[in-house]
Amino acid sequence: MIFDELNEDNFTFFAIQNYNNPHASTKDDFTEDLKRFRYVQRHLKKYDECGEIKVHLLINHIIVLYNVFGEAATPMLFYKSKSSYWSAIKTILLYISRYPSRETDSLKKIQVDYNLYKQLQEL
Repeated sequence: MIFDELNEDNFTFFAIQNYNNPHASTKDDFTEDLKRFRYVQRHLKKYDECGEIKVHLLINHIIVLYNVFGEAATPMLFYKSKSSYWSAIKTILLYISRYPSRETDSLKKIQVDYNLYKQLQEL
């Protein structure tokens, strides 16, 4: 998985190409699903700044992203996130068994967030 391939010019096209929501019938439905990336970012920002996180809600948003974008949600999540959030994303993806089985060099460098890992283990 190469994250350098996504950019502002091709992100929407990549999202459309990988979008699979049988319940979506309009452009607004697609837009609403894309907003989930912003919701994930808000939760991660709050976690980064305050240490507070609504784990269940964050996991639910990420699961919905995987339901509608499939495995393409992985590079999309990393692309849409600040690199300071990548550790938390990797930890959550490992927890929900969505972390890619074949790590790239850029993924290997990302550390697991042990504080978040402890919270996930308590669920």
